[in-house]
Amino acid sequence: MLLFFYSAALYLVLVVSAPYWLFRVATTEKYRHGLAERLGRLPRRVLDARGMRPVIWVHAVSVGEVLAASRLIEELQERAIGYRVLVSTTTRTGQELARMKFGDDRVFYFPLDFNWVVRRYQHAIRPALLILMETEFWPNFLAGCGRDGIPVIVVNARISDRSYPRYQRLRALWRQILSVITLALAQTEEDVTRLIAIGLPAGRVRIGGNLKFDVRTALPAAATTALRDHIPNGGDLLVAGSTLEGEEGLLLEAWPRVVAATPGSRMVLAPRHPERFAAVTKLLERSGIWWTRRSEWLRAPCDLPPGAVFLLDSMGELASIYSLATLAFVGGSLVPAGGHNPLEPAQYAVPVVMGPHYANFRSIVETLRAEQALQIVEPGDLANVLIDRMQHRQETASMGARARHIFEREGGATGRAVEAILELLRQARR
Repeated sequence: MLLFFYSAALYLVLVVSAPYWLFRVATTEKYRHGLAERLGRLPRRVLDARGMRPVIWVHAVSVGEVLAASRLIEELQERAIGYRVLVSTTTRTGQELARMKFGDDRVFYFPLDFNWVVRRYQHAIRPALLILMETEFWPNFLAGCGRDGIPVIVVNARISDRSYPRYQRLRALWRQILSVITLALAQTEEDVTRLIAIGLPAGRVRIGGNLKFDVRTALPAAATTALRDHIPNGGDLLVAGSTLEGEEGLLLEAWPRVVAATPGSRMVLAPRHPERFAAVTKLLERSGIWWTRRSEWLRAPCDLPPGAVFLLDSMGELASIYSLATLAFVGGSLVPAGGHNPLEPAQYAVPVVMGPHYANFRSIVETLRAEQALQIVEPGDLANVLIDRMQHRQETASMGARARHIFEREGGATGRAVEAILELLRQARR
């Protein structure tokens, strides 16, 4: 009955908001991208490549989840002999990264949570096992898995501070939905407690750790190699990654003071979303700062002058470029957006500065802060903190070394998840 009301509400919202979405689809290309797949038309390239092999379906929402799941997917493809691992995403950026990493014939968009769409996908793919990253709990989709007897494992499971109250208000619905989950591997003890509190049976959840401590950047990106050759030795490089609207303006406002205090400094500015490259370009044009963009500069690379800003208008290269940094600013944190992953620079012993909004990575940030391996900065103090970190090089380098030590120490979640998944597959075959 609860699922009936959920579905009815979903259709009502669709009808009421239809003019808005039709307008968006007609006028904005990103809303058209993958729409047929979201509505239940599984790409022929995926069906043909699957052949007759049973499928392990991994769902990773966006870029962060795709990166976190990368080693898991690769190990499963090697060790789950006879299975085909397919990957779905929700966002376009996640789709592009997943196709680049795993190939077009293994990647598709996750369906919208309407009964008829979900059924088409589940019947077409017939997964032997579904793996959800973090908390992608879609009621009709999970109900379909329960109806068809599809085992579901949640990896890197977490309940954020923001979403926890919403889950609690609808405990009756979630208790019914989450009963179909076979196993959840939670990031922390607190996540275990929250998952049980919203309805997941206690015997089906345990700590697995955080897969993001296992992410390694295997090969340097093209921009990384070129930048390494065109930044003079001894010059400081600030890499400001995954920035959101409102943050680029703060960084560019602080930048002249940083350059005046540390004259050899340069900055790589990497907006989180490609659709914002044009807006950030306009900010740079108005700033009076010397700048260039990756897409143009890479055609004829030249030395970046002191004080330069390098706009990284590409996807999939930021994690590698962090390896060049003297200091990293991790975005989504000066504005109330929950922050992004500080482990991407930490793996290279790069010290990290973040704003006060980091709820999406709270356990990671607090682990780093507890050992003085990360510094939090308020928006109004951004220039002072960046200058202080760049001027006190030895202390800053020690901060980065502590971050890498934590990164190495906390690893192992991928191995635990792979073993749990393989055991579920063995049980399913009995």
